[in-house]
Amino acid sequence: MLQTSDNEVRASARFVRIAPRKARIAADMIRNKPVTEAIEILAFTKNRGAQVMRKVLDSAVASANEQNLGDLDNLIVSKVMVDKGPNSRRYRPRAMGRATRINKFTSHIHLFVADATR
Repeated sequence: MLQTSDNEVRASARFVRIAPRKARIAADMIRNKPVTEAIEILAFTKNRGAQVMRKVLDSAVASANEQNLGDLDNLIVSKVMVDKGPNSRRYRPRAMGRATRINKFTSHIHLFVADATR
């Protein structure tokens, strides 16, 4: 279980159909950045992981507003974790009666937003 402190809010997206190494590219871009800057970075990044990360960040910001954590200008992205989820396995026919396995990866994304002034 992921623990949060009193000045921190967590948002997560589980079983997202994107490979963890691709989602970690977007996670590394916004880690330890102010929320306003992180939203800007993700909005102008063409990576598909950035689109997923933007939705999780919007959810965390909405939770922070709900809990009266602080103004949007004072919030920072304190932690971002991208873990591996279960694989879907598919098979593709190949030459001479053989088959190749295709792995379709999933990710669990956990994003923490904290108030920088507290």
